[in-house]
Amino acid sequence: MIKKIPVSSLKTGMYLHDLNVGWMDHPFVRSQFTITTEAEIAKIVQLGVRELYIDTSRGLDVGDDAPTAAEVKAEIEAQIIKAAEEPLLIRVSAAEEMARARKVHQQAHKVVRSVMNDVRLGQAVQMDQVEEVVEAITESILRNAGALIGLSGIKDKDEYTFLHSVSVCTLLVTFARSMGMDAESVRLAGIGGLLHDTGKMKVPNEILNKPGRFTDEEFAIMKTHPEEGWKIIREIPGMHEVPLDITLHHHERVDGSGYPHKLKGDEISQFAKMAAIVDVYDAITSDRCYHKGMPAPEGLRKLWEWSKFHFDPALVQAFMRTVGIYPVGSLVKLESGRLAVVIDQNEGSLLTPKVKAIFSTKSNAYIPPLEIDLSKPMGKGGADKITGHEDPAKWKIDTGRYLGAPT
Repeated sequence: MIKKIPVSSLKTGMYLHDLNVGWMDHPFVRSQFTITTEAEIAKIVQLGVRELYIDTSRGLDVGDDAPTAAEVKAEIEAQIIKAAEEPLLIRVSAAEEMARARKVHQQAHKVVRSVMNDVRLGQAVQMDQVEEVVEAITESILRNAGALIGLSGIKDKDEYTFLHSVSVCTLLVTFARSMGMDAESVRLAGIGGLLHDTGKMKVPNEILNKPGRFTDEEFAIMKTHPEEGWKIIREIPGMHEVPLDITLHHHERVDGSGYPHKLKGDEISQFAKMAAIVDVYDAITSDRCYHKGMPAPEGLRKLWEWSKFHFDPALVQAFMRTVGIYPVGSLVKLESGRLAVVIDQNEGSLLTPKVKAIFSTKSNAYIPPLEIDLSKPMGKGGADKITGHEDPAKWKIDTGRYLGAPT
């Protein structure tokens, strides 16, 4: 049985099932193993782990008061559903915006590659290109955030470093707008998102693209990238403090377990707290050279769980409202047994998005795509209900095909 325990209850003889810090490139060779020494426990504590999961069928148990993984999941999902009540404002449909969003996404990808290449070569960052692409992203998000967010979920793992920066920019602009920030603050957040990982270009390629876990020494080198990025972009004439702050502090955690400065609580700016949430969400939902990304709804559930210690809970809740409980591009299972791709949010409720049913689990076969507005009653294209999310890889479904994205 999988149980969740505080790190203070961890003992030798227990079987570690999940460190519960999915955003972290931790230095352990394996993610699951039996705890055999006090030194291993000390290293886990040093990483900033506060709660983790053990498998009692493969190691020592803990007291009966420890909740099971299923109980934790049920409690979190109930909290999330309760939080998803306020209406949204949507200007145009995701379908209407998709073609423009695709061009913006391609433009942003090209700009990030150019910026990172300039940094590697020691050349000046072309800020006019950065400003232009942030403006294009902002305009697309103003019309419909779901289109660009949906495209941001489609990544080539070999292009992760570049596409991650595009996604963080997209999500941070969307987040800042949803928080009611003024246009200048949104622009600065976008610049910070696009440039936040610039310092990774100072990390040797053999570490940056290593298809496995880091050694302690490699992990230490990887953790220098926020300061290296800050050093690079502070040399750009007129660079504002907000992008500098985002670049330097997007790996800080509110409990002080982050880096590079181990800031706590209000020592971390709101922009940096928001960037941390966005950075982790995109990292854990993306395929990378050494791990498979989790479905977006699962990523949001983990963010909610981690917000108890590592993130600002109010900001995590606001971010979930920003992208939706079931973000555009998610694969969901309906009460009817059909699988459907979320194609747009509904202004009325985050729990009843617009979907496109594409597959029958009863007949194990694709069906003619059918758009369903889950907010509508029987007889108006609705009358079905989401029962949970699914992993597209499990069903070998390319959700991008149904968003009008490149296959």
